[in-house]
Amino acid sequence: MKKITFIYLLVLAGIVFLQCNTPSPATNKNATDTAHNSQNALDWDGIYRGVLPCADCPGIQTTIYLNRDLSFLKKTKYLGKPDTAFELSGKFTWNTAGNTITLNDAGQAISYLVGENTLTQLDMSGSKITGNLAPNYILSKSNFAILERYWKLVELNGKPVLVDSTFIKEPHIVLKDAGNRITGNGGCNGFSGTFEVGPLNGITFSKMVSTEIACPQLDLESQFLNALQLADNFTISADNLVLNKARMAPLARFKSVSHAQ
Repeated sequence: MKKITFIYLLVLAGIVFLQCNTPSPATNKNATDTAHNSQNALDWDGIYRGVLPCADCPGIQTTIYLNRDLSFLKKTKYLGKPDTAFELSGKFTWNTAGNTITLNDAGQAISYLVGENTLTQLDMSGSKITGNLAPNYILSKSNFAILERYWKLVELNGKPVLVDSTFIKEPHIVLKDAGNRITGNGGCNGFSGTFEVGPLNGITFSKMVSTEIACPQLDLESQFLNALQLADNFTISADNLVLNKARMAPLARFKSVSHAQ
């Protein structure tokens, strides 16, 4: 009887040992979290813009609208060429990994890797494009978010801009979608020109012209226009826009408002 009891205890101990040393699927640290991907973890719907490389023009301005119902609108314009604006709409699909979408573009399937507020165009094999031009294949939400908004100047070269009775108008800029035009005012004189948004939040202003009215704030206006022409990149967060030169201190800070205050 004692022998049977001893054998029974040995078997029971073996079962307990095996159960304690068998990893549970729920606690397996090497398990892949297939539920966490761009499709269900990011706010991927929205408007993306960039300027893609072009063999015989300055670039292809590309804007893609993505909707939650998996519909899209794609607008392209070959810069420097008249009558080369095109629109395409349809449905897009996600890959099984949930990180890439494919648009049926005029019978040709074009895929984009979906990142945090970015779309990166892939090559025909579905791989990332490499080389010096790789950043030019990235479309971003921020490149569109800066457009058609009234940006009030609140800081210039590290100093706050306080509008008082010496200003005829408040200093501001508006970046217009049509023709990539910039319009604004330095506090008295109006100005206009062109701008170009590049990859990785790059931006340049050119062909700037201004009226020449004698005003108390001419020094500020001169600094403002100089900051615009020095700027080569921007950062945007909600209603705040900052123009920068490389990684130096910010040149100018703006606040988006609905109209002139």
